[in-house]
Amino acid sequence: MPTALPRPERAKAICEILARVYPDAHCELTFSNPLELLVATMLSAQCTDVQVNKVTPAVFKRYRTAKAYAESDLPELEQDLRAIGLYRAKAKNIRAACAILVEKHGGEVPPTMEELVSLPGVGRKTANVVLGNAFEINVGVVVDTHVARLSMRLGLTRETDPKKIEPALMKLVPQEDWTLFSHWLIFHGRRCCKALNPDCPNCALKDLCPSYPKFMKLREKRGR
Repeated sequence: MPTALPRPERAKAICEILARVYPDAHCELTFSNPLELLVATMLSAQCTDVQVNKVTPAVFKRYRTAKAYAESDLPELEQDLRAIGLYRAKAKNIRAACAILVEKHGGEVPPTMEELVSLPGVGRKTANVVLGNAFEINVGVVVDTHVARLSMRLGLTRETDPKKIEPALMKLVPQEDWTLFSHWLIFHGRRCCKALNPDCPNCALKDLCPSYPKFMKLREKRGR
């Protein structure tokens, strides 16, 4: 039976365990500079990192600067992004965002939340990814589907809205770990605590997880 720790103590224990289990946890989007990460993150909305990483090498080779995106022919940019879901809207936003980077920021990606979220197609989640991974600035916690799912399963919050999940996690996790915490949960969500068939028997967090008994009963009913 999982240990019934209060949320702050449980969050601390979860961080300690995940840090040991996933010492190499990192952003799984491929990038070499802030602009590449910004573009990759914008492309990753409703699309897997794996698919984004298949498309971006050729895109990054063709468009090396914000100016190159800003001055690109939109139909050609759309064609370059065609393998990505919602590619037309994303091409339009990337082109518009880069035009603002050129006009207001000297072609550089700004390292502040306020400036990033003012760009077309850039919300708080994308800004958190860029700030945490390109600039090592912990402004918030990235809440994707894995982070949202695991946060609820682990009893760290009852909220279902990412906008409410993020501040709840920020209260429980030290600020210096905000970026890593997202990576830890994403790694664990992709490798163990999957949406439809979580591997509860082999989970490193089973002694801390209030959902463990429920999922084990479901596995028993299925004969697995």
